[in-house]
Amino acid sequence: MKVKKLKIAIYPGSFDPITKGHLDVLKRAADIFDKVIIVVSVNVNKKSFLPLEDRLNLIKEACKDIPNVEVDSFDGLTIEYAKKKNANVLIRGLRAVSDFEYEMQLSQANSALCRDIHTVFLITKPKYNFISSGTVREIALMKGDISKFVPEPVAKYLEARYTKG
Repeated sequence: MKVKKLKIAIYPGSFDPITKGHLDVLKRAADIFDKVIIVVSVNVNKKSFLPLEDRLNLIKEACKDIPNVEVDSFDGLTIEYAKKKNANVLIRGLRAVSDFEYEMQLSQANSALCRDIHTVFLITKPKYNFISSGTVREIALMKGDISKFVPEPVAKYLEARYTKG
């Protein structure tokens, strides 16, 4: 009897903050794979907008209704994290053609590091392709309405933190 291999996917990113576009990619990945681990990468050379613990909590709240999603963080190479978790796929979201060149280079570098872990590109729905975490941060800092761009828990958090007063 052949045992079915569990398909574990890693969806890495800074998610600073998570947007509806990220959530769209995550939901579709969860429909395709047995388990998806959304992983907040910690980059000590980059100043984050939101504290790591807040990002993790907001992501958990935003995807609490997706049963096969796990939320985690890591410091280091994504490919090493994927090996540690026995994942065989990396998920990368694409918003526009301009994202593809960078993502293709990253995919090729990861493939050179480990041929057994593949990259799957998921394109966001057109209604989300203009949304980026950077755009959300800028609107929040300018006290604008970000509710159209982020899941409800994120909107409440950002409005309480940046748009009031």
